[in-house]
Amino acid sequence: MPTRPERIPIGADHAGFELKQILIEELARRGILAEDVGTHSTDSTDYADYAHPVAHEVETGVAKRGILMCGTGLGMSYAANRHHGVRAAVAWTPEIAKLAREHNDANVLVLPARFVDADTARAILGAWLDTPFEGGRHARRIAKIEDAT
Repeated sequence: MPTRPERIPIGADHAGFELKQILIEELARRGILAEDVGTHSTDSTDYADYAHPVAHEVETGVAKRGILMCGTGLGMSYAANRHHGVRAAVAWTPEIAKLAREHNDANVLVLPARFVDADTARAILGAWLDTPFEGGRHARRIAKIEDAT
């Protein structure tokens, strides 16, 4: 029986719109279905309007992981990390994305669209998609995040 392609929700505000379109194409090239939650133009929008739907899908288990973009990545990460079980990591190099997966089990990738070019963004996405969580001592640390009240 053939396996269904992974579906990853992806969202961006106006600053990340163009980069989002590039990463949707990259996901398709990798056989991953991107669920585009918006925005759908470069008209000014609020990052939280896209961070919350993506993070909600990860929080509820509808999606295993998600991707977000805004100018710096910070606003998206602040909003997404409000959701239980979401570990949204801002990555500006492939090495940061790899470590975010290996050590922090980052399940939402956040890109700073004003600070990475298309090729770097593709490399960041690839590192994040291809790197498994290392577990071990890192699992204990993740548990401490989840136990916070």
